[in-house]
Amino acid sequence: MLEVSKAVFIRNAAQLVTLKGSSDIPRVRAEMSELGMIENGSIWIEDRTIQAVGTDVELAAKYKPRLAEAEVIDASGKLVTPGLVDPHTHLVFAGSRENEFNMRLQGATYMEIMNAGGGIHATTRATKAAAREELFHQSYQRLNQFLRHGVTTVEAKSGYGMDWETELKQLEVAKQLNEQHVIDVVPTFMGAHAIPEDYKRRPDEFVKLLVEEMIPKVAELGLAEFNDVFCEKGVFTPEQSRVILEAGKRHGLIPKIHADEIEPYEGAELAAEVGAISADHLLKASEQGMKAMAEKGVVGVLLPGTAYFLMAESANGRKMIDLGVPVALSTDCNPGSSPTVSLPFIMNLGCLKMGMTPAEVITAATINAAHAINRGHEIGSLEVGKKADVTIFNVENYMKLQYLYGVNHTDTVVKNGQVVVRGGHLVAEFSLS
Repeated sequence: MLEVSKAVFIRNAAQLVTLKGSSDIPRVRAEMSELGMIENGSIWIEDRTIQAVGTDVELAAKYKPRLAEAEVIDASGKLVTPGLVDPHTHLVFAGSRENEFNMRLQGATYMEIMNAGGGIHATTRATKAAAREELFHQSYQRLNQFLRHGVTTVEAKSGYGMDWETELKQLEVAKQLNEQHVIDVVPTFMGAHAIPEDYKRRPDEFVKLLVEEMIPKVAELGLAEFNDVFCEKGVFTPEQSRVILEAGKRHGLIPKIHADEIEPYEGAELAAEVGAISADHLLKASEQGMKAMAEKGVVGVLLPGTAYFLMAESANGRKMIDLGVPVALSTDCNPGSSPTVSLPFIMNLGCLKMGMTPAEVITAATINAAHAINRGHEIGSLEVGKKADVTIFNVENYMKLQYLYGVNHTDTVVKNGQVVVRGGHLVAEFSLS
């Protein structure tokens, strides 16, 4: 990793989105449209943090004696935002499932494929068989792609093992990635991703294994910050999910939940009940569940790319925002239901498929996404003292970023005060040797 040797001065952005003032709690309702915009805006970065944000006239005058020593980035005619944050990925995996894509096109459902031994089980077999070095290399390359799309922080779940050895391997690879890649990788334990085939007729025994053995080991080794469960009919019941999430809480793991994706299953209600930091998917969440999440401040992490790829109706993002749910967006990057690293495209889908506005999707992919992974005080907005994570898009305004959909407009990415993407290309020093 490169050492920061000098200040960085991003100058004269056509629009600079600060999202200032939401480090303590995520934005809701009309707040999601308040971008804290500065026209002809500039940022002074030093010692890996943001030192000043304002108009170019203000900052050029303030730092005039030091301009010659800084790396100057001309953002004229460009949009500058906080570095994008992806709060729900299954980053570390092996194998590919394009055959299932063809099966779905012929009418097979997600659960039919999984019950036939495909889906999560197929990736589990491939991940178990993969060497640690192979998993690291593949995941590192995915992170490079995330970076090229303007993403500077990702959450990464285990869950493609469902036995201790493979779950441990995934979490250790995630830790290694966080140490060696410039992107920050935030780890989540998801041993409760599916019922292993060996436990299909005795799922409560697997729950006991998770609660009594795996969760305590993960916590003892400090390998995860969050504990997630797939609460869905045919996977884990609400009762089993509650047991798993409460066990995680006893060991210091913050609860997350895959909720109400395939059928209404009271997952949103459970998220509010156990104090989850987020409930994710929510395609079939009830209005009662949405209201409970809003009351408790549970972030709704919506994954429109998954619905798009599964040819399903998207979650009702518009309704959730109107009810006061703090909404975030994510790729759900995984090999089966959302094999993409393009968070900008997910933002496009938020507008086109979930009724969100161009301003709301920026909030959902930055400060609200940061809160969904307990990082709102560090990232997600451009404010003095926060990490210098910045993305510059080659469009002149935030509405055009959504209007010109399906295109990667990322021009420059600054991570921890270092320029890591320039002109849309990864800086050579950050590629995997």
